Amino acid sequence: MSRILNKSGGYRKLHSFNFATIVHLGAIAFCKRFIPWQEDPLGKVVGQMVGAARSGRINIAEGSERAGTSTETEIKLTDVARASLAELQNDLETWLAVREIIPWSVRDPQHEALSEVNLDPFVHSADLLHDYWTYLHRQRHKFGPWLAHEDPAVVANALVVLIQRTTGMLRRQMNSQEDGFLARGGIRERMYKARTEADTASSEAPSCPKCGKPMRRRRSERGPFWGCSGYPECQATRPAEETP
Repeated sequence: MSRILNKSGGYRKLHSFNFATIVHLGAIAFCKRFIPWQEDPLGKVVGQMVGAARSGRINIAEGSERAGTSTETEIKLTDVARASLAELQNDLETWLAVREIIPWSVRDPQHEALSEVNLDPFVHSADLLHDYWTYLHRQRHKFGPWLAHEDPAVVANALVVLIQRTTGMLRRQMNSQEDGFLARGGIRERMYKARTEADTASSEAPSCPKCGKPMRRRRSERGPFWGCSGYPECQATRPAEETP
């Protein structure tokens, strides 16, 4: 494990990312099915809604990839993802409001049923991309009774519920990222610490008996030993228990 870099990537295993992906695909389908071009001749409504859905999904992925070198960037991008999905939710609420449709109550049987549907963990082989989309479509179909419904109000309400679940996950994700930052510090702190430790180890290392250069502690199948820092030009070694 790196002493400097955080873990990064692996976002396809995040339920927040997978819910956001289902929301993104659901928003595209909703716009195609229920917002005819005659009502949106310049495509601004559709563009805003699909763009917000895409931003929610993509910023989770980008934040995860940037986590290795910047927890600050990871937190900011996770927050952008959360805000983008909130934007999409408000567009859906407005779509319902224009039609004088009230969003589902949390006690509505549809809301309760949809809230009970969970995702399976994502497990993959070396064929990650193929495995992922096989998995994602299988998970997406769990929400088919709502997202493929003939009534657009049901689809809009379902997307709102899924967005709320996703943003809740992202809030918890940000709390975890904050805890990680407080525990490990930022990359500059870790780089300084690693450099200081390396300098300390170098100052305590014995000199090479052959060329006089500082030696480096190394490890082989037979255990630790001192090897010359001038390797491969100088191949001198010393037992690890020897001191300067």
